[in-house]
Amino acid sequence: MKVIDTGLDGCLHIQPNVFKDERGFFLEAFHEKKYAEFGIVDKFVQDNRSRSVRNVLRGLHFQICKPQGKLVSVTAGEVFDVAVDLRPTSKTFGKHYSVILSSDTHNQLYIPPGFAHGFCVLSETADFQYKCTSFYDPNDEGGIIWNDIELNISWPIEKPIISAKDQKLLSFAEFKSRVLA
Repeated sequence: MKVIDTGLDGCLHIQPNVFKDERGFFLEAFHEKKYAEFGIVDKFVQDNRSRSVRNVLRGLHFQICKPQGKLVSVTAGEVFDVAVDLRPTSKTFGKHYSVILSSDTHNQLYIPPGFAHGFCVLSETADFQYKCTSFYDPNDEGGIIWNDIELNISWPIEKPIISAKDQKLLSFAEFKSRVLA
């Protein structure tokens, strides 16, 4: 597999080896020993899967007190995926990385604990899969508004479909005032 440095400490863009022939393809979606060679040593405890339609934007989400690391991929379709470093002691605090994840390329993004995560759907539909390093807790949800001016993420859609809950998320400035206080 090929691992691409994202410029964010611990966040990795992964291109697994894909073996294709006339019958289809095969790939290892996760291999503990191989991923550990690149620093992914977290224990994954929960797998999630979602399906969304074109222009749906989910995020930017995180767990406040029980941060989740995530290994994300798309099993059908294509998304624009974003990770934002929310670790105040990190040299890349407030920086983000974006990548197109696709079922055609089978690429993955490893997002360490302490990051916000979001994506928008570029294809007609997309099935999104993620392995998590801690259990989801609805009482520990946090989020930053998708179109935050300071983060300046260049989302590739003009009119995103966003849940009412995601429309009310904090700005990055509000987040910083809470964690840096």
